[in-house]
Amino acid sequence: MRAVLVKSPGDASQLYLGEHEKPVPKDHEVLVKVKCFALNRMDLLQREGKYPVPPGASPILGVEVSGVVESVGKEVTNFQPGQAVFGLMPGGGYAQYAVLHEALTMHKPDALSFEQAAAIPETWFTAYQALFFVGQLKKGQDVLIHAGASGVGIAAIQLAKDAGAHRIFVTVGSEEKAKFCESIGATKAINYKTENWSDLVLKETSKKGVNLVIDFIGKDYWNQNIDVLGLDGHMVILAFMSGTLIEKFDISVMLRKRLKIEGSNLRARSVDYQAKLRDAIYQHAVSNHFAKPEDGSLKVFIDKVFNWQDIVDAHQYLESNQSMGKIVIQVTENQ
Repeated sequence: MRAVLVKSPGDASQLYLGEHEKPVPKDHEVLVKVKCFALNRMDLLQREGKYPVPPGASPILGVEVSGVVESVGKEVTNFQPGQAVFGLMPGGGYAQYAVLHEALTMHKPDALSFEQAAAIPETWFTAYQALFFVGQLKKGQDVLIHAGASGVGIAAIQLAKDAGAHRIFVTVGSEEKAKFCESIGATKAINYKTENWSDLVLKETSKKGVNLVIDFIGKDYWNQNIDVLGLDGHMVILAFMSGTLIEKFDISVMLRKRLKIEGSNLRARSVDYQAKLRDAIYQHAVSNHFAKPEDGSLKVFIDKVFNWQDIVDAHQYLESNQSMGKIVIQVTENQ
């Protein structure tokens, strides 16, 4: 089969379309002929050799796809060849064929395009996990979401609003992104390049701070995140784009404010854990909203669609931080 491969760890120019062995589904797996896959930040790190894949995972990039079932393992009961599906896997998505565990595979509603379906799994699973499984967000609470215009940020804004969050603060890197985030439910979107976001959050909350912070930034935002967390506040760390080492930090504030700081990832979680997320997302978002185009309260936002022969351009575009929503790749024949 054809797949996007990496010549050697490095920049986007190392990506190319080449030949790779076609995967064979195990007993509880589904073999999918891929129509589309979506990009994620972890793909950039893996391409650079900085993101070790989980044991047993495909070395091919990509964790979310949509397509049509080609064949199924002998223990699979919920899926049949010819059905349109989408789902999450630990690797192998940048290819003509990919294997998914049946517990992480979902039937694609007719109302969703293959492009939209591919943009859901990693982004919406991660956002739902951070807000509710880990962050325990409750109705009436305040939340701060960094990288508000990212795929996860956009999903988190909508999920927090749907759950009845009181105030949803987000940080973004441009006025265009700020307006977009507020248009989909953010109470206040703050351009970190022109404003002091921690001062504004404290002002808006009368210095009480927020109940929950969802952070992707790490080192550069650490002290400000601690400042804006209220009493019994909870911070969920999903990434560390600015670095990991905090030079000086007085841990007494964690005791005084009774803070809970928790790291979380998704890719290395057990299938059972991810299956619970799949069930929650399918019921909460897919069945109740995405499958009903007239609903409109939750939306899948796609920034740009590339053909997979332009995968180098797609990775460079993701690295440029221009996108507002997901970047999706179409897999075409004979290329």
